[in-house]
Amino acid sequence: MKVKILKFENMTDEWLDFIAACRSGFVHDYDIVEGPMADDIVWNYVNDFLDGDITRKVFWELAKFKYPTHQISLHTLKALDCLKFERIEIINE
Repeated sequence: MKVKILKFENMTDEWLDFIAACRSGFVHDYDIVEGPMADDIVWNYVNDFLDGDITRKVFWELAKFKYPTHQISLHTLKALDCLKFERIEIINE
């Protein structure tokens, strides 16, 4: 099964434009999107950027001090079909 994947290695202008567009209602056709995850603070910066309260340059100055985590986001049933259950583990507290 072939899926359409968009992968961002780092927080770049392309990454910012993509998440800003999605935040503004853009619907993409990727099955899977992978890359840096914006935490709540970075999302606030994205919103400020979208609202025109800060420039792209200011966004990057603020964001460079944050350490994004990595995420894989599945957007279609086709992407979900790629998952395979391997096991379950019960952890006693």
